Amino acid sequence: MDRRQVLAYRIAEHGLHRTARDAAELAVVRAGLQDSMRDTALLALVARLEGTVSLEDDDRLVLAWTLRGAPHYHLRSDLPEVISALVPLDDADAQARMLWQRKEMAATGLAAREVVFTTAAAIRKVVTEPMTKGAVSGAVTKVLPPSFSRWCRGCNATHIQEQLMRIATPHGGVRLVAGATPATLAPLEGRGRLRKTPDPAAATAVIERYLALNGPATAGEAAEYAGTARAVVDRTWPPDLASVKVEGKTRFLPADRLPALENPPEPDVVRLLPPLDPFIQARDKALLVPDPARRKEVWKMLGNPGVLLADGDIAGTWRTKGSGAKLTFTVTAFDPLRPAVREEAEAEAARVAEARGFEKHAVTWVG
Repeated sequence: MDRRQVLAYRIAEHGLHRTARDAAELAVVRAGLQDSMRDTALLALVARLEGTVSLEDDDRLVLAWTLRGAPHYHLRSDLPEVISALVPLDDADAQARMLWQRKEMAATGLAAREVVFTTAAAIRKVVTEPMTKGAVSGAVTKVLPPSFSRWCRGCNATHIQEQLMRIATPHGGVRLVAGATPATLAPLEGRGRLRKTPDPAAATAVIERYLALNGPATAGEAAEYAGTARAVVDRTWPPDLASVKVEGKTRFLPADRLPALENPPEPDVVRLLPPLDPFIQARDKALLVPDPARRKEVWKMLGNPGVLLADGDIAGTWRTKGSGAKLTFTVTAFDPLRPAVREEAEAEAARVAEARGFEKHAVTWVG
C-alpha cells in the first residue's frame, strides 16, 4: 500500500470531508484535541465542521493537561477514562511521562509514581476554586519536598517542575479553564478520589484511537504520541489489529478499519490546517512529508506554521499576521497549484479569519 492511499484514509478518519454535524461526532475530539497554540483547537474544528464553531461555549467539552502533558479538549464523558489511561503502570512509565524532565524526576531520589501522586494530592488540596497556574504552583511548591521544584530565571521564583505539574494535575482532579489568560486551573466537577491503580484497558483505548486515526502506524509512533516508552505500549497493545505493509514497512491499525483503508473516499478537499492539528500530529513525519527539506518547513523547533492540505497531500504551509480588523495570510505552496485549489484555499482563509474574529482578510501567495 502506498502513502497516498494511507493519507486518503486519514483525511476521511479525521473528518476533513466535513460530514460530521458537530464536534462530538469527530474522532479527533474523542482522541483528544490539542490546544497548545493560539486557536489551534478552534481552527482544527473549523477545518472539519460547517457553520459557526465554538469551543468555550460547548459544555460537552473540557480542557485539561492530558496526553504528553499538553492541553487537550475532551468530551466530559470521556475524561474519566482518559485520566485512568494516564495512571502510570509503574515507575518506568511515570519516569517516561516526564519527557524532557526525566533527569529532574530521577533527582528527587524517590519512586517516580510516588512523586507523581504526592504532587497530585497536593494540587487537589490546593485547587478548590479557580486559581491561576502561578498561584497554584506557588502554593504547591511550599508543601512539596524541595527536590520537586526548581529556580526559574524567567519568573524569578522557585516553583514546581513544569512537566511534573502537568502530568500530576489531572490525577488531582483539576482541569484548565478554557480561554483564560493567564492559564487558570479549577477543580473538576464531581471529581472522585485520587486514583492510583493503573487501568491497562483505558491505556489500550488511547493507543487504539491513535491507530484508528493515524494508522497504519507502529508501536513506537503510538508510544511517542501517548508520551511514554515503547515498552509500556507493548504491554497495552490493542488486540485485533491488522498488519499492513506501507512503503515496505509493517504498520498496524484496528482490523475493523481495514475496509475503510482499502477503499477510502477521494481526498478531494482543500483545508488550512493549524499548527499541531491532529492530522500533522501523526508521528510518521517522513510518510506525511517525504521530502526532508519540506519536513523542515512543516515541523520547526519553534513556531510551526499551519499546513495547506490539497489533492490528498500536504501541499504547502501558511502563516498569518493580524493588524487591527484585518488578518493577512501568507501561503507558501510546495509546487504550482491549480487555480481551483487556490480559490478554495482563499475561501478557507475567509473561514479562518471569521472564526478568529477578524472582519477582513487578505491572502498572499508564495510559490
